[in-house]
Amino acid sequence: MAIHFIGFTGSEYHSALKIWGQPDFIHRWHDRRAVNEIVAGDVAIFANGSERKVVPYVFDDSRIY
Repeated sequence: MAIHFIGFTGSEYHSALKIWGQPDFIHRWHDRRAVNEIVAGDVAIFANGSERKVVPYVFDDSRIY
């Protein structure tokens, strides 16, 4: 099981850390890459409103975090 944080910024991220602990994956956006990396048994934690729409582009989050 892996924990994914999706779409978090600033204070939302720190609040999620207090509840869920350190995530295994951080996705800046809910993009196709995030969708493909989440597998059965994983937990996906979405920032406010980020679960509503999958953005049409893909971003390599590993280069940032």
